[in-house]
Amino acid sequence: QVQLVESGGGSVQAGEALRLSCAASGSTIIQYCMAWFRQAPGKEREGVALLNGDGRTYYVNSMKGRFTISKDVVKNVLFLEMNSLAPEDTAMYYCAARVDSSYCNWSPSVYPAWGQGTQVTVSS
Repeated sequence: QVQLVESGGGSVQAGEALRLSCAASGSTIIQYCMAWFRQAPGKEREGVALLNGDGRTYYVNSMKGRFTISKDVVKNVLFLEMNSLAPEDTAMYYCAARVDSSYCNWSPSVYPAWGQGTQVTVSS
């Protein structure tokens, strides 16, 4: 089972950028389905970006053009580059992993491996 640890969160002003990292250990993530989710207080966990094992990326519409998901297979790290941040992006951000990329989708329930989360706070 892969273990995931997120980092890179923080407090920023609207319009600024952050890069989140998710360090994986215990297994290589080359062929994994990797995802970023976020959860704001009082709201359900929602998908942000997916990176399939074949390299294809998917984004929720509100993140397209602002967020970029990528991975470094040598360092075994998943990234989420976030630009033009807005107060509504404030949430705890989690990375998730699934070995079988055939079920790579937006449902949190299909991901058996999760990190502990990193907080992103955007002020206006």
